[in-house]
Amino acid sequence: MSTAGTPPPTGITVQRALELPGLRGGLPEVVACAERLGRTVRWVHAGEVPHIASLLKGGELLLTTGYGLGTRPADQRAFVRTLAERGIAALVVELGPRFTRLPAALVDAARSAGLPLVQLHREVPFVTVTEEIHTEIVNGHYALLQRAEEVHRRCTEALLGGGGVPQVLEILAGFTGNPVFLETTDGRLLYAAGEGPEGAEPLQVWEGLRERQRDDPPAGTVLVDVPGGGPGSGGVRARLVLLPVRSAPQPVHRMAAERAAGVLALVLMQARQEEELAARGRGDFLTDLAEGRVGAEDAPAQARVLGFKPGPGPLLPVVMRLGDTLSPLNGGWAVLARAVGEELSSLGVPVLLGVRPVEGRVPLLLALRAEKDRPSVADRVAAALRAGVERAGMLRPGGRPPVVVVGPAGGWAAVPTGLRHAVETATAAQGLPERPWYDARRLDIDLLLWRLRDHPDLADFVDRAIGPVLAHDRRSRPALLPTLETYLAHAGRKAETARELHLNRQTLYNRLARIGELLGADLDDPQTVLTLSLALRARRHVP
Repeated sequence: MSTAGTPPPTGITVQRALELPGLRGGLPEVVACAERLGRTVRWVHAGEVPHIASLLKGGELLLTTGYGLGTRPADQRAFVRTLAERGIAALVVELGPRFTRLPAALVDAARSAGLPLVQLHREVPFVTVTEEIHTEIVNGHYALLQRAEEVHRRCTEALLGGGGVPQVLEILAGFTGNPVFLETTDGRLLYAAGEGPEGAEPLQVWEGLRERQRDDPPAGTVLVDVPGGGPGSGGVRARLVLLPVRSAPQPVHRMAAERAAGVLALVLMQARQEEELAARGRGDFLTDLAEGRVGAEDAPAQARVLGFKPGPGPLLPVVMRLGDTLSPLNGGWAVLARAVGEELSSLGVPVLLGVRPVEGRVPLLLALRAEKDRPSVADRVAAALRAGVERAGMLRPGGRPPVVVVGPAGGWAAVPTGLRHAVETATAAQGLPERPWYDARRLDIDLLLWRLRDHPDLADFVDRAIGPVLAHDRRSRPALLPTLETYLAHAGRKAETARELHLNRQTLYNRLARIGELLGADLDDPQTVLTLSLALRARRHVP
């Protein structure tokens, strides 16, 4: 757990310590900084050594008879200054053989340093005072734990009664008196509960504060990690945020938030498992439909059970395939499905989204209003799919993005063939030049070549057609294959080829002549162009 700002530690106040019988019997008199008796006493320490500050951690109430204070005013001021720098709660000096009254230098130094200074007019047993204050602190801490455990019990009961994250956050918000938020580790809001000032909605509070302080939360904000989502046993799935907009959070509120975080970890784990099972179920249905195990006549009814209710327009099959380096691990398919689903929700059309972890693909079916919407919807779907992959944290710098293939639109009778075609084409498109999305109808040649990838005749064909150019490029520079690929991509238009390669025309002509010489072919011959184009496409699929 972490906090923005430094919250007060668990303990009692200096004022409360002075009211307990042990110190009260010493007739305490506050001689400096009475206005700071609300400081928290974390622990009690008694000592008489000059350098006792080095033994303290802060928040202590220091008991002494004054033998370590020194006799010179300079030593006394230094003694107080080091204690104040260490952050102790208060200094209590028992009058007696060492001092019958506290030196003026000591009192002045305490006032200047803002350190509460108390003198005791009667002797008290320090061990009794220490036990008494420590008992009060421990009892107070136990009381806080009991209150925090009560919140945990209520959250658990809410879950057993069928509640979820919203109910847990409502309980925590009601207990703390402040709005509570659940956000992703990158700061994206998932859930909100509670009220802001004057009954403001929590979302308004969140947006207002985040707008003013994008990088750092407001001082006093309590942040509690919800475990169980990242790599390793200490991974973080989400984060609880308690904003101090109505009152400053107290130690018990932080304790309650920690216990609520444990409950939320279980809720999110269960939700993710259920979400992944649901996404896999939809993926299984779409795969069974593509492979003929579900008939087109039965598909609409089964799709309705899965929540997909298209209108009378055509259906559009789409498949996203993840490369091996992008495959989600450790339950990441649920995260991916949720992220992609949320991105697709902005499309405004019915979507049936599934996952197939074994094959590393995401099949989906969309309902179009009309056939003419296919290109525009495909653009938006591809963008949404890639955005979802990025949100799921699966895109690596320099890595190849997932392949998105869009099949032909049609009715339920055409969906099985369209889905199957898109699935196969998505695999075949793995080695193709990168595009936002591929039209399955235009990749039939690549699909055919991919199906022949293990046949020795395909490798022999590539070697016969462009082998001499490949051999040249392995031993000489400049490489000629990029020139040949660009020339064929522009259908033999030399001016466009030269512009794309940033070559002057004479250099291009010389390279084309050298390619023709190596291949023993006329690059202007249509049959030669067809052969070389097929060989270049086949080369992407040859092992």
